[in-house]
Amino acid sequence: MPYRALAPRPGERIAWPADFGQRFLVTVDVEEEFDWSRPFARENRGTAAMAAFPDAHRRFADEGVGLVCLVDHPVACDPRSVEILARVVEDGRSEIGAQLHPWVTPPFDEALTRANSFGGNLPPALEAAKIDTLTTALAGAFGQAPRVYRAGRYGIGPATLRLLAERGYGVDMSMRSRYDYRADGGPDFRAIGSAAFRRDGMIELPLTTVYTGALRHAGRALHELAGRVPHGRGALARSGLVSRIALTPEDMPIADALEAVTVAAGEGEQLLIFSFHSPSLAPGHTPYVRDAADLQRFYGWWRTMLAHLSGLRIRAATLDEAIAAAG
Repeated sequence: MPYRALAPRPGERIAWPADFGQRFLVTVDVEEEFDWSRPFARENRGTAAMAAFPDAHRRFADEGVGLVCLVDHPVACDPRSVEILARVVEDGRSEIGAQLHPWVTPPFDEALTRANSFGGNLPPALEAAKIDTLTTALAGAFGQAPRVYRAGRYGIGPATLRLLAERGYGVDMSMRSRYDYRADGGPDFRAIGSAAFRRDGMIELPLTTVYTGALRHAGRALHELAGRVPHGRGALARSGLVSRIALTPEDMPIADALEAVTVAAGEGEQLLIFSFHSPSLAPGHTPYVRDAADLQRFYGWWRTMLAHLSGLRIRAATLDEAIAAAG
């Protein structure tokens, strides 16, 4: 049965101190390239798109924004990629974390299926072994063990947080608030909002999702109801009643994302989590950036968004600052 993440209890919620203000983090799924329309394959370990990472990092660093780089096994095992990322964290604001893609992370004791692409669906001993392989590779590559984790495809399960805490991790960023991956055999995060919380010895920082529109306060219920009708969610969004907006430049129009940030800020959300995939930094590796024009739009999205955040006085945070503020 797919894993269902329960809403945080009042005692689990993190109460950010007033002097933390409103902040944001930019996370990057730093990973190999693969054709998302094709079956998972163990041999897909290419990292050519990493050549574009230094330019992307410079653009963010020039704006005072660090990157939480959630690195998977193929990248951690590629010397050229490791050299690039080692220079990235010299900015003093960026961080190397872990991202588990089970299908390319040993040991390969599971069948290669869509369900098994979600690491939390594996037997706990096998999930733990893959986490250990990835952690060891990252510690060897960068000189210290990572403390922040994301499951590829947001694929955590009932044992994941406990396994991470036992291995010295302190922060998980695997939950994509308000999303539901059960149709693919993955987890259900419909009960998870964007607020940070503690669970099983971990700080959980969900990816931010915002309901916008005239009926946004009933957004979850209306969005789920519309999902039962063909094209219902699209009609709901086009009507201006409810849209579900994730904070990513990948397939999310900038106007919608700007509105979502404005809504989140107005409702007092104190930490916004943005995300994108590293292969999107080079044309032709993801469906979001197919050519040079798409890449220009990608960077234009970020220029507009960072200016909007500045105008709202929402400042970039580092992972250190977020952990310290969480207490």
